[in-house]
This record gives sequence, C-alpha cells and structure tokens, in this order.
Amino acid sequence: MQEILYYILIGVVPVLLAITLHEAAHGFVADKLGDPTARKLGRITLNPIKHIDLQGTIFIPLMMIILSKMLLGTLLVFGWAKPVPVDPRHFKQPLLDMALVALAGPGSNFVMASLWALFISLSTSLVSDRSIVEHLIFMGEIGIFFNVLLMVLTLLPLPPLDGGRIVAGVLPKQLAMAYLRIEPYGFFILLALLFSGVLGKILLPLIYQFQAIISAIFIF
Repeated sequence: MQEILYYILIGVVPVLLAITLHEAAHGFVADKLGDPTARKLGRITLNPIKHIDLQGTIFIPLMMIILSKMLLGTLLVFGWAKPVPVDPRHFKQPLLDMALVALAGPGSNFVMASLWALFISLSTSLVSDRSIVEHLIFMGEIGIFFNVLLMVLTLLPLPPLDGGRIVAGVLPKQLAMAYLRIEPYGFFILLALLFSGVLGKILLPLIYQFQAIISAIFIF
C-alpha cells in the first residue's frame, strides 16, 4: 500500500497537467478561431478544478493505479477530463476549424512530454542529492508516458476522439458528414478494441516509439 500511495503522490502532478492542459488547449484554439464558448465558461485555464471529471480524472485513474499494481505488478493509468464545449457555428470553416481545435489537444501533450524529458535532464544536471533525483526522474517518466499515451490514444481516427475530428476536417464535406455518423458508437468501438486486445497492439508500439524519439531528442 505504501508503494501504491507513492505512485499516486508522484504521479498526480504529471497526470493532472496532461489532462487539464489537453482540454485547455482545445478551448484556447477554439477561442482564437472565433468560438468564445470555452472562454466564457472559464475553461481556458490551468486550474485543474475547472476541468476535473470526478469519474474520469480521479476515480478511474486511482482504481487503475491500485488494481494494476496489485494484480499485474506494474503501473497502468488512464483518465480524462470534462470535455471543453465547442460550438462550430462560430467557425468560418466548421470542419477544418474543428480539426485544428482537435489537433491542439494531442499537440499540447507532445509539448508536455518533451518538457518532462527536459525536466529529467535538468534534474540530473542541477540536483546533487541522488535520492531526490530518482524521485524527480520517476515523475518525469510518468509525465512522458502519460502524455504520449493520451496523445496517441486521442489521435486514433475514431469519432468522437480528436483523431476522428481531424480526419473529418480533411475529408470532403459529404464524406465527412457520413464519417461522423459513427460518433454515437465510437465509445463502444473503443471498448471493443480495448477488451479484444487490439487497442494495445495498436497503441503500445506507437507509445514506445514516441517515448524513444522524445527521450533521444530532449534527454541529454
């Protein structure tokens, strides 16, 4: 239980930052493209309280940390925040602008993963106490992994995920409308991919590849 508590304490900052900045980035880009909905609701903020979903941001990540550590002996964590509301009626090019808004979320995760890699480098260079450095490195590793996981997962070309919005933005309008009709079933498709093991086979190689690239560039 001490080990589980340690993982929770060391991981809370990177996980909360990954989730809240992802959503804030959506709102920020939507506002720049003409939709003030997120700004008026106070969702373009780094305050995690504004973005927290009790189930997706707190309960499920905590349960995944506890159960994965107890049952699998390794750390698996996933979660989500309250989606930022976006009204495409304010956009000049609704499908394309929605694609840009969608891209902002995983884009922010790539930036954050890179910053956590730099955090590891700075920690090893500037902190002399080895025991403290080990904790900081582990925090940075969680930050890299969780941000890359969130980026890769949300880029899957499946509505309502960000990747689905991006695909719709580059398709001809008629095809995009037909493609977006699968959105009500997207969550169930995702669950089917998860429990069949297909999702892991798709995501894990991509996650490891992006982790390796980011570490090679930013950890020195």
